[in-house]
Amino acid sequence: MRIEVTIAKTTVLPAGAIDALTTELSRRIHDQFPDQNGQVSVRYAAGNNLTVLGGAKEDKDRISEILQETWESADDWFNPA
Repeated sequence: MRIEVTIAKTTVLPAGAIDALTTELSRRIHDQFPDQNGQVSVRYAAGNNLTVLGGAKEDKDRISEILQETWESADDWFNPA
């Protein structure tokens, strides 16, 4: 399964946020889908989007929930240097 998250270029994030989000999202997805060797990619693009390749519709729905939870809990796991 391959997961791609794009964040709008107009979204201002602190330095290191993209890498930290990739790491935390990867960890949380692996916790929920331990049998999948998922690759998570987070990058800037024209708009916000989530793409899940190689997963069922239910997987994309759950990954979307995980992404939302991760984003909302950034104060708990993101420590800018």
